[in-house]
Amino acid sequence: MHEPSPVDPHATPEERTAEAVLRPTTLEEFEGQPRVSDQLSLVLQAAKHRGTVPDHVLLSGPPGLGKTTLAMIIANELGAPLRISSGPAIQHAGDLAAILSGLSEGEVFFLDEIHRMSRPAEELLYLAMEDFRVDVVVGKGPGATAIPLEIPPFTLVGATTRAGLLPGPLRDRFGFTAVLEFYEPSSLEHIVHRSAQRLGVPIKGSAAQIIASRSRGTPRIANRLLRRVRDVAQVRGNGVVTDDLALEALRLYEVDELGLDRLDRAVLDAICGKFGGGPVGLSTLAIAVGEETETVEEVAEPFLVRQGFLMRTPRGRVATPSAYAHLGIQPPPGAVLSPGLFD
Repeated sequence: MHEPSPVDPHATPEERTAEAVLRPTTLEEFEGQPRVSDQLSLVLQAAKHRGTVPDHVLLSGPPGLGKTTLAMIIANELGAPLRISSGPAIQHAGDLAAILSGLSEGEVFFLDEIHRMSRPAEELLYLAMEDFRVDVVVGKGPGATAIPLEIPPFTLVGATTRAGLLPGPLRDRFGFTAVLEFYEPSSLEHIVHRSAQRLGVPIKGSAAQIIASRSRGTPRIANRLLRRVRDVAQVRGNGVVTDDLALEALRLYEVDELGLDRLDRAVLDAICGKFGGGPVGLSTLAIAVGEETETVEEVAEPFLVRQGFLMRTPRGRVATPSAYAHLGIQPPPGAVLSPGLFD
């Protein structure tokens, strides 16, 4: 069965290589999540002292915060091989049984987007996680027979961006759950400095701080912006990333001082300019900005809501006074700037 790459599948070959190089390989290098690092370190060290496989680990949080990196670190810290798959790739129980039966003892099985796994595969996983056994069904109908198949002890690392979609029985089978949070600017600044060093990019002054402050609390975005700034430094400068060059590059790629990009501003412009501040429905908003509803809802909205620029109400999306202030425009007369009592 094909297993997805642990790097962004839409990235160019150069970006895939860079992303792999920039990933930390130990918990000591993994910055920005001290609570998760400390707790996970105890889980892994205790398991090694006992000579057993660690409990299954569930990693939850928004995209780009390091869930895949943590899975790779867990395997590295244990000195164990890593098997990678994803929920959407496992649509039949037989797909999962084939993967589990091929695991070696102590292997780490990373299952990304675990909330998107099919229900039959999910039920098979319950038994595998608890008893290290899968039941292979032979035949169909009344004559079908379940043959129990023992599998070697393994550690499942599940990753999800939507923990609420996981059924309770599956969540309860994980011995350790880590919730990753958005990074502080200071942590992102350290990550930018480390990534620049690994890429061989000289970075001076406050350039790392400028990049970090526009990275939306996400290391993946920080590294992406660093690579784009590096491109500008190599083509239009002498290869050194300075404050002025970083600002020029971020203007070129339409990333403003708060980290809003073209799509974010298009959403705000549509709500504030075309729809009088809202409320406006998601599908109407998506048509107005020329994007799919899923793109607006999952890519732009979470950050705009977190920044206090947008509110979701039962009647639709509503712009806040902060959105008008950021765009530098005055709210039109009669604009709905806050939801009503029963919204």
